[in-house]
Amino acid sequence: MNQRRKIPTVTEQCAICGCQLRRTSGTYAQPTIEGRSGASRHHFVAERFFGRSNNRRGTKTEGIFGECPWRSEGEFGLFCYECHEELLHNPVILPADIALFAELVRMRNLAEQIKGSDRVKIAGRIALFHEAIARGHTILHKEETKRTKTIATTHDE
Repeated sequence: MNQRRKIPTVTEQCAICGCQLRRTSGTYAQPTIEGRSGASRHHFVAERFFGRSNNRRGTKTEGIFGECPWRSEGEFGLFCYECHEELLHNPVILPADIALFAELVRMRNLAEQIKGSDRVKIAGRIALFHEAIARGHTILHKEETKRTKTIATTHDE
């Protein structure tokens, strides 16, 4: 009796929602389960910040950062179409959010009435935006952890 050994397959999952990623040719971004779960790479820190672009291979422009402030240059994650294109590339930022962020920009001396020759201010605004998101995530995570522990404790009683 000749049995074939099954080779385990690696199931790729979206780094955000955890869905099983699909690599079905021709279905990416289609309004189907296959299209919505199509695998996609996303750089954590945009390549354009270092003067590179996948749209203009081989072309080097002036980067915003000489080196990555977060030590994540070139790193990327795998995401489904929905989380990559619809969530990460299209964040919901409302007028009140912009006004509050603009105030932070001014408070950190990162505003500019006339663009200067260097890109220090935009680099600062990018870092500030990341800081705002990271701090918000930290606060929400602490609150949610506390809430779920409270719910679990209530159910155990």
